[in-house]
Amino acid sequence: MNRPFQFTGRIRSFKYALRGIWTMVQSQHNAWIHALATALVIGAGIVFHITRNEWNWIILAIIAVWTAEALNTAFEFLADATSPAFHPLIRKAKDVAAGAVLIAAIGSVAIGLSIFGPYVMNLIGK
Repeated sequence: MNRPFQFTGRIRSFKYALRGIWTMVQSQHNAWIHALATALVIGAGIVFHITRNEWNWIILAIIAVWTAEALNTAFEFLADATSPAFHPLIRKAKDVAAGAVLIAAIGSVAIGLSIFGPYVMNLIGK
């Protein structure tokens, strides 16, 4: 049965989501790499005064990587809870989830190069 809408329930959901993000950042070394990359890319965008459209692509790339990392982290926690001992199918599932993060990261690097490449080339005079 569905409960009626409660504003306090939505506030709690927001709190749980923030707790989940914090758990990911605390427990996943790759999240620190993503955080550093995010800071560097935002800094570069500010320094190069990229356009609004370029910011949209950068934001989308950042969100894609962080979302993939969050889903991968959640999947790893669930897999470990379900099967703490080694299981070949769990290993395959974890590998696929990690691959999703890699795909998002490669795509984000491609977006970053296409946006920042011309700015860097103009900076170095080529």
